[in-house]
Amino acid sequence: MSMEEADSGALEAQRDRLMDGLRAFGANYTDFTQRFATWLGLHSTDAAALTEILYAEDQGVPLSPARLSERISLSSGATATLLNRLETAGHIVRTREHTDRRIVTLRSSPDVRPRAEEFFGPYAQRMAEVMARYSPDQLQQFEDFIAQLRDTMDSLLADEYDERRPRGSHTRNGTRE
Repeated sequence: MSMEEADSGALEAQRDRLMDGLRAFGANYTDFTQRFATWLGLHSTDAAALTEILYAEDQGVPLSPARLSERISLSSGATATLLNRLETAGHIVRTREHTDRRIVTLRSSPDVRPRAEEFFGPYAQRMAEVMARYSPDQLQQFEDFIAQLRDTMDSLLADEYDERRPRGSHTRNGTRE
C-alpha cells in the first residue's frame, strides 16, 4: 500500500468517525428532548415544538406558527392543534406584536421558562465548558463546517428528497410510477 493510499484510507476513516459522531449527537439530542417531554408530561412532538419556541425566543427571533410548522415538519393544521394543546396547558402564549396584527408570535409562558431553564441549565453549562476548550478561530471553523453541512442537507431535502417514495414504488391505486 502506498503512502497516498494509506493517507486516503485514514482520511476516509476520520470522515466516517466524524459523520458517526454527528449522527450520535443528533440521536442524543433527540433523546434529550424526549426526556424533556417526559419531565414536563408532554408528547415528544409538543416538547420539540416548545423547545423550538424557547430557542427562538432566546435568539431574539420568536417564531410564527408557520415558521414553527417548518421547523418541526408538521402541517399547518397539525401545528395549530399542537399549539392549542400547549396554550391550554399554559406552556405558551400567542401574541400579536407585529404592526400587521394578523401575524401571530409564539412566546413561552412565564410559568414554563423557569422549568425549561432548570432542565436545560446543566446541558447549557456543559456545552459551554466544552466550547471554552477551543479558540475563537477553531469555533469559527466548526461553525462554518456545521453551516455547510446544514446547507447541504437543506439543499438535498429541498431538491433531491422532496418526494417521500422510492423510485418505482407503488402508488395508492397499485400501479408503478
